[in-house]
Amino acid sequence: MSQKEHIRDYKAPAGGWGALRSVTKSWLGSENAFRNLRTMLKTNQNGGFDCPGCAWGESPENGMVKFCENGAKAVNWEATSRRVDPAFFAQYRVSDLAKQTDYWLEDQGRLTHPMRYDAETDHYVETSWNEAFALVAKHLNELDSPDQAEFYTSGRASNEAAFLYQLFVRAFGTNNFPDCSNMCHEASAIAMSDTIGVGKGTVVFQDLEEADAIFVIGQNPGTNHPRMLEPLRAAVKRGAQVICLNPLKERGLERFQNPQLPVEMLRNGSEPTNTAFFRPALGGDMAVFRGMAKFLLSWDREAQEKGEPAVLDHAFIQEHTCGLDDYLNAVDATCWDHIVEQSGLTLEEIEVLARMYRRADKVVMCWAMGLTQHRHSVPIIQEVVNLQLLRGNVGKPGAGLSPVRGHSNVQGDRTMGINEHPPEALLNALEKRFQFEVPRMHGHNTVQAIQAMEEKRAKVFLGLGGNFAQATPDTPRTHRALRSCELTVHIATKLNRSHLVTGRNALILPCLGRTEIDMQAEGPQGVTVEDTFSMVHISYGQLKPRSPMLRSETSIVAGIAKATLGNHPIDWDWAVADYSRIRDLIADTIPGFENFNEKLKHPGGFHLGNTAANRVWNTPSGKAQFRATTLPTQLVNESVLEKGDKPDLILQTMRAHDQYNTTVYGLDDRYRGVFGLRDVVFANEADIRRLGFEPGEKVDLVSLWDDGRERRVSDFVLVAYDIPPGQAAAYYPETNPLVPLESYGDRTFTPTSKFIAVKLEKAKPSAVIPTQQ
Repeated sequence: MSQKEHIRDYKAPAGGWGALRSVTKSWLGSENAFRNLRTMLKTNQNGGFDCPGCAWGESPENGMVKFCENGAKAVNWEATSRRVDPAFFAQYRVSDLAKQTDYWLEDQGRLTHPMRYDAETDHYVETSWNEAFALVAKHLNELDSPDQAEFYTSGRASNEAAFLYQLFVRAFGTNNFPDCSNMCHEASAIAMSDTIGVGKGTVVFQDLEEADAIFVIGQNPGTNHPRMLEPLRAAVKRGAQVICLNPLKERGLERFQNPQLPVEMLRNGSEPTNTAFFRPALGGDMAVFRGMAKFLLSWDREAQEKGEPAVLDHAFIQEHTCGLDDYLNAVDATCWDHIVEQSGLTLEEIEVLARMYRRADKVVMCWAMGLTQHRHSVPIIQEVVNLQLLRGNVGKPGAGLSPVRGHSNVQGDRTMGINEHPPEALLNALEKRFQFEVPRMHGHNTVQAIQAMEEKRAKVFLGLGGNFAQATPDTPRTHRALRSCELTVHIATKLNRSHLVTGRNALILPCLGRTEIDMQAEGPQGVTVEDTFSMVHISYGQLKPRSPMLRSETSIVAGIAKATLGNHPIDWDWAVADYSRIRDLIADTIPGFENFNEKLKHPGGFHLGNTAANRVWNTPSGKAQFRATTLPTQLVNESVLEKGDKPDLILQTMRAHDQYNTTVYGLDDRYRGVFGLRDVVFANEADIRRLGFEPGEKVDLVSLWDDGRERRVSDFVLVAYDIPPGQAAAYYPETNPLVPLESYGDRTFTPTSKFIAVKLEKAKPSAVIPTQQ
């Protein structure tokens, strides 16, 4: 076993010297150090490029450095000098590449040429762009129905690429848009659309600066959105409450040292990023919020009896909401025993939370996948909305709802029409502007697309970015589904696992990255993205492309569209020659983008606006809607319980610190003290010993699901960790095989990756990983 593989406590703050060392390592490891330093300084700057990492919004402050540790990793990962060219593919058979780790595959460098899979030799071989486009068009046009094709999108695609993509696919004749958003924030969009009439957050950056309290729920910004730590720390310093609800005590949610402040670094100081930390049970957040509402309701009734100021905002409720009586009946009907048992918190802790919420006049609620990847995620988020409506915390400065998005343009792609359930208004606008009959039948989401490929109802898969084979649940089934296709196509910057899970025919189409100059017929082009605060910015690549054969995502989409449809419904070459023309088309069809090109001239871009933030409710009633739902009776799947299985632990999947979604930058998880390892499972030490194991021992994880399939991952190292009893955590995509395809959220089809019932079995042969104190 390598000496690099070990586990040790990490006691330093988030950020700090550890972040600087990590950035330096990725910078030097790109083998383009001096060029990339200049490039990093253009990250998130006016006239520069938007960070290809997360969707966290740009803060209004000026400064030379506007990137975080993981943003620097994303830039250096993309701007590497290493190349995966035709000579590389001549050296390795696909079956040999498939034996390598995900980290090794992406670490080989940038894709440089369009490649076609040759099944006879088991090698990818070079092809021309025209041949590649013709092959895609041939397979698409030979389908019996357009619905036999699946068109996947990663959230890093630009607005321009996404708009052309959805236009092409709808002109082709289907709404099959499986999308990365199906696997993350679908519950947020559904829950908020039901309640406040818009599926996006109502918060802008300034609200964080004005809030009296910020709740950070089911989220680990220290790893996933590191730039969020600064406004959280600033909130604590000015006396606001920052309340964290998360089972794991993540380092970034405890203390932060800003690596961009020399004085702080030199004196080795750090500041707290929370004022209170609560650790609910996995899936227990709805019970926590229901308990808080129950306290608020009780206090409000007592205040009315005593003639004291009300606790609830009755004026707001009267003017702006409906459904309160049904909701309060549901609150009254929920017993405290059920709330406490399911929440994982004590009654006293829930009361403390409710009192902190009551004391704050302006409250921002932030959340991420800790709330959205459960079977009952829609009711969980609607309970958050209910709580905010009770005190008028939607539609006023310093307050609101903020689902914190992941991919840098996942929100923008949905705005552009990447949606398997498109709104009628969008379809009507497209039909009117482009004069073709758009498909009206709902298409496939990610889970449905896998099922369709598995059952051979879908024969072509086209992926605009991402790593579909690894990002999705039930990994062996997803791989088999992809292999059953007649053609798989991946538009990508780097080699990943999905490219090795080929259909009978397969193509890899290499594209420009966000950091690279996009030169088209009318000159260099900028692309736009929408961040988590609904700010739209323009991004200009700074680097010479890594290969003259690379094309932009926008150009590749247009090339496929032209080969398949000819110049219908637009002249695709004309559109790609100057992206401002695409933006004019967007302005014609997508609300909020009127005068799109003019608005982009404003430094920092423009805000799309949000009706709910202005207390305009696009709901059937014209008001914000309280939603009355009951707490789940229990959270483990009924069929598992009926079978008599009792899980050893409830597992959640999560990212390591050297990782962004399925992209693995390195093998260390610094904040959790794991180095050189990814096949680990974090569990409470008492649970480890209760189950008959020792910390450092290797185990197999077996998920419990009553469908006759065994789902197992092997040789995972047990790491004793500060995590509530009964819970466990492990990295994805390594543990995605444990998530059944049929285990998804009600109404969302989002995999339940934050609640997996598992048993632990002794691995053979057993081994122990060293622990360093």
